[in-house]
Amino acid sequence: MQLTDTHCHLDYHKYNADRAEVIHRAKDAGLVKVLVPGLHHRSSKEALKLAESNPMVYAGVGFHPTELDEFSEKTFQQVKELAKHPKVVAIGEIGIDYYWVKEPEKRAFQREALKQHLVFAQEVNKPVVLHMREQDDAWFGEASVDLLEILTEWQNGLSGELREKPGVLHSFNGTLETAQKALALNFYLGVTGPVTYPSAEKKREVISQLPLDRLLIETDGPYLTPAPHRGKRNEPAYVVHIADKIAEIHSKSPAEIAQITTANAKRLFAWGD
Repeated sequence: MQLTDTHCHLDYHKYNADRAEVIHRAKDAGLVKVLVPGLHHRSSKEALKLAESNPMVYAGVGFHPTELDEFSEKTFQQVKELAKHPKVVAIGEIGIDYYWVKEPEKRAFQREALKQHLVFAQEVNKPVVLHMREQDDAWFGEASVDLLEILTEWQNGLSGELREKPGVLHSFNGTLETAQKALALNFYLGVTGPVTYPSAEKKREVISQLPLDRLLIETDGPYLTPAPHRGKRNEPAYVVHIADKIAEIHSKSPAEIAQITTANAKRLFAWGD
């Protein structure tokens, strides 16, 4: 069984003591690829460094919406230079976050930074990894509206392969209607550890109505640890529990879900192609 973790922050300090062991456990669990997204120019550089040092690791580069304090023409240019590397397969983690950011002017700056990243993604023909979090962790709100509006405008200007596979809404936590609108724009949707939580019946109901050929599995490590490891640091090997839960929801075998989601990731990120 081959698995893929399409979102894990392996560059975080919480992995410093045993990063090699974490990657070894991922291999033992059947993982064949791990994507490490960048959060700003420095972590993007660290993500690429990890990707260069390990064949199964790939990188995304960009500025997270809550990490824009140092976003400038100079630092964005540094990210653009990193994106030339063949092991950089995505632009991200980018997006909109209205949970941590409340000020209207800072939210406006998030939207402008996102648009600049999207233009760049189109220039380099690489998919985007999108973060979207609502104020008060609501299921629907201004973040969903603003993100979909920006993505719709961007998608209308795309052509070729990027139009067919523009990116993924990472750790999707929205309504079925929002998911359907994203799917209509050809985006993939990432599923993370909370799908395994006993209280997540609403989330599982949404996922039950999503097409399997548009789902990716992610840990978002070191966060969002799935059951039965909840409360501990998350790591790529734990994607198996997310695959098991999706299999249960869709009445498939875990091996089928592993095969489908790994194929989805390969199609989106063109690993090594």
